[in-house]
Amino acid sequence: MSIDEEARREQEIMDLQRALENAQRAAARAKKKSEDLVQAVYQAAKDAALVQPKVQVKPHKAKHKKSRKPEVALVHLTDWQAGKVSVSYNMEVLRKRIDQMIDKVLALTEIQRAHHPVNDCVVVLGGDMVEGLTVFPGQIYEVEAHLFEQMFTVANIIQSAVHRLSGHFANVRVVCEYGNHGRIGRKGDMPGSDNVDRMAYQIASERCSHLKNVTWQQSADWYQIVKIGNYKLLVVHGDEIPSFGGQTPSYSILRKVNAWATFMDFHDAILGHFHTPINLTMANGGRIWVTGSPESDNQYAKSFVAAVGKPSQRLMFVDPDKGRVTCEYVCWLD
Repeated sequence: MSIDEEARREQEIMDLQRALENAQRAAARAKKKSEDLVQAVYQAAKDAALVQPKVQVKPHKAKHKKSRKPEVALVHLTDWQAGKVSVSYNMEVLRKRIDQMIDKVLALTEIQRAHHPVNDCVVVLGGDMVEGLTVFPGQIYEVEAHLFEQMFTVANIIQSAVHRLSGHFANVRVVCEYGNHGRIGRKGDMPGSDNVDRMAYQIASERCSHLKNVTWQQSADWYQIVKIGNYKLLVVHGDEIPSFGGQTPSYSILRKVNAWATFMDFHDAILGHFHTPINLTMANGGRIWVTGSPESDNQYAKSFVAAVGKPSQRLMFVDPDKGRVTCEYVCWLD
């Protein structure tokens, strides 16, 4: 190695050493600057805390639920189609599913009672509780029981449900509306109010006459108005609203209920008939609820409507003072 090359290499080594030392000093200064900045932030926070007034923390005292306003449980039982038979549905399945529904009502009510009293219950029977025999041609081949057995099965299940509810609520009111499946004969053969649903309701009400905390609301009208304090609910079965091509007519439901609201006094409306849980909002802000059915494996729905509904019923809770529904549940029964 020549003298010039050796001198050049020594110079490169010295340059690298100086560069390293400069980098180390710069890193040390940056670290010191960061540490000073962090320390300054901590000191500023400490100084600010010293001049702030001390916050007096008071222990939370839970208010007793009796001091809160009570609400009312509203149970919508509809479209049982008792007597209809399918792969997964018959009258025994119906009985078990309504028992399950009452179980859910009681369990969900206890959850509500953890916050506020729920002393009263309104049970709305929405119609089509029986399957009937003459609603459409060939229906006789899709049932497991004739009208007599259908009627008494429905009466028995209603009686059982009302008995159970009466033991858990101070007051129970049963509101009865009939459906198109309970009609006698073909449509137009007999008055619409001559209906097997109504007969089953009457039998159940007479069997429950000894329950002093249970009252019944029944009439031959095609609708019922349920009054809960300042709240008013329109109850119809739903067959008053036409359906075309097997479709669930959401627009027709809105149009018809909005029209009813022009000459009837109610806040919200509830119906069944279409076997599909639906929520709609009226032009005036009111609500429309369509409740499902405990039925399953409806072959007509599969072939014509191309839809399969899950078994369900509906539970809601009402604030009677403010006149509105505060909570709503679709209770699945499959």
